[in-house]
Amino acid sequence: MEISKDLFEKVPESERNSDEIVRPSLTFLQDVWQRLKENKLAIAGLSFVIFITLVAIFVPVFSKYNYYSQDLSIANQNPSAVHWFGTDKFGRDIFIRVIYGARISLTVGYVASFLNIVIGILYGGIAGYMGGKVDNIMMRIIDILYAVPMMIYVILLMVVIGAGLKSIIIALAISYWLTMARIVRGQIMSLKEQEFVLAARTLGASPAKILLKHLIPNSMGPIIVTLTLTIPDAIFTESFLSFIGLGVSAPQASWGTLASDALEGYQIYPYQLLFPALAICLTILAFNFLGDGLRDALDPKMRK
Repeated sequence: MEISKDLFEKVPESERNSDEIVRPSLTFLQDVWQRLKENKLAIAGLSFVIFITLVAIFVPVFSKYNYYSQDLSIANQNPSAVHWFGTDKFGRDIFIRVIYGARISLTVGYVASFLNIVIGILYGGIAGYMGGKVDNIMMRIIDILYAVPMMIYVILLMVVIGAGLKSIIIALAISYWLTMARIVRGQIMSLKEQEFVLAARTLGASPAKILLKHLIPNSMGPIIVTLTLTIPDAIFTESFLSFIGLGVSAPQASWGTLASDALEGYQIYPYQLLFPALAICLTILAFNFLGDGLRDALDPKMRK
């Protein structure tokens, strides 16, 4: 039987290309950056964090002032073109002291985030994935460390090695990763029985590869939120400890010590309290904005 050509119809151009993949292929990091750029507040937070970090690193190198030089002849001067943030009761430039304070506060915040990544995520991930007796022993260790407030760690370390930035960093190393470990453990325990983990096991993936390549990336939402909240929390903790005299010692500058020094005369010289307090608020706000944006951009469950 002959088939007539009239029974056939040419496919329109629009239908011919309907199944073509027109979206360019993106790597995971490229996709993260593309979605992060769409969040204006996150970009603003990231820009401020980069700005304050660069300022803290480079400005003291080129400034003609330092955080400890005193000149009583210019004590308690209002902000001017010479001294942008004014001077304190000892004639020290407040602007450069705020910048030096940023060095200390940001160092504490970045150390806390590094400890969370290295210790908290791995410790909680191993406990959640292994389960059983291993999980029970590891979590009891966390419970013991949790039972002692961080303030006690700081006070004990001050007695042994003295007050200063070293005491605060060691106290952070002991206690700041505990919350992250618990959160990661809970996430891993809820994900390790999912089908994609069973498929990875079937294909012969090792426990380490399953944990690092599959489970932890799928827990990035809570991890990023906790991580970015830890940094401003650590900055605030350092400022508070310095404010009550348990942090860095004079003449070193910290946002907490600057606020404490300005408290006596804040009604007469309010600018001395305004600038360090403003630096703390803006930095914490920037990290919070950045954390919200990274949570949405890094979570694989939210990828389009």
